Amino acid sequence: MAKSKSSGASYGFGRILDIILAIIPITNIILGIVKRVQKGKILVAILNVILAPIFYIIDLITVILTGKLILGM
Repeated sequence: MAKSKSSGASYGFGRILDIILAIIPITNIILGIVKRVQKGKILVAILNVILAPIFYIIDLITVILTGKLILGM
């Protein structure tokens, strides 16, 4: 059976690498902004820049628990 491709709501790497990148604050913020811009969520990307500490915590929790970014996706 073929592996289904993810919906693109994660950072786009393997689950373990996504979690490692989510733990590092700089990569979490940068990759979160890039992924949101790619999805066309410009307002959420701007909010991610302004409210980076809040988005860092939310992204970290959602990547660890679900394997994807939930806020703004």
